[in-house]
Amino acid sequence: MNTMRYAALLLGLVAAAAHADDVGPLLKTADKYRMSSDDMQVETLITVFNTDGSPDKERRYTVYAQQKHRSLVLMQSPAEKGQKVLMLGDDFWLLMPGSQRPLRITPMQKLLGDASTGDIATLSWADDYTGTVAGKESCGEPAQPCLHLSLVANRKGVTYQRIELWVGEARGEPVKADLYVQSDKLAKQARFVMDQAGAPTAVTQMLLRDQLTNKKETQVRYVSRQEHTVPEAWLNPMFLAHNPQLD
Repeated sequence: MNTMRYAALLLGLVAAAAHADDVGPLLKTADKYRMSSDDMQVETLITVFNTDGSPDKERRYTVYAQQKHRSLVLMQSPAEKGQKVLMLGDDFWLLMPGSQRPLRITPMQKLLGDASTGDIATLSWADDYTGTVAGKESCGEPAQPCLHLSLVANRKGVTYQRIELWVGEARGEPVKADLYVQSDKLAKQARFVMDQAGAPTAVTQMLLRDQLTNKKETQVRYVSRQEHTVPEAWLNPMFLAHNPQLD
């Protein structure tokens, strides 16, 4: 290999490494719009809309998103009252009222419409994905300059093995995402609605459109957020199974 070709290759490797290094801070910035603290209580409302835009079903959840890949989801609507989902790293459990045996589930387990357990229990891209900056593109409504990030999962217990994510170039807020399952099929497309178009501070809604089956839209609305650390015992599946009422 001659000197010029070697230098060109070296520059290419350096540029690729720089792109990879840029993704971590970009993902941390994007995460801040969804989760402003390591330990959060997020009141979440999920609504499914028919293809004609009319509302179909609605469910309410309390999500305790805690550090170290731990989350507890309490189902609050009458049809599901008393059910809980616990996420500890790559492990998910469903706890049913009246049962003292936690049931193993996957992060793809459906909650309502196209919203899966992992969609509301995991709120961090920076911890779960690595990738590269694919380029700069126009995206969103209204259109704005965006960075296109190509992400791959760095652990097995995530809902999507690959994500194509677009974030605003100026502020780093998430704008839209293509979500791929393990078979590398496009499962859903997500759009993120911000609280303020001109100066966003938080994501207020995530709109999911199914790309595999019914094409319905599911709205995940973050009704409120506050810092909250749950007791350590609440993050134990056997404790939850034997203590259905959390006080």
